[in-house]
Amino acid sequence: MSKRDKLLKRLASKPCDFTWQELTALLAGFGYSELPGGKTGGSRVRFWHETREPITLHKPHPANVLKKYQVHDILETLKKEGLL
Repeated sequence: MSKRDKLLKRLASKPCDFTWQELTALLAGFGYSELPGGKTGGSRVRFWHETREPITLHKPHPANVLKKYQVHDILETLKKEGLL
């Protein structure tokens, strides 16, 4: 089982402690790359893919753990894009 598969399985279990680093590694495994936000980007981050719709999220702070709604939204987006 690859690292991406392990992260996907963990995300699908809807954990309450899925971290931002785990999310970026998972999305990178699907070919997404994080776009730089610029000076006024704030905590909003966009993940870009050549053939799929971009994913836009707020980076969690001060903790580095995703909120439940973010985990749900990511799962829905991956399903919509045919990655699940």
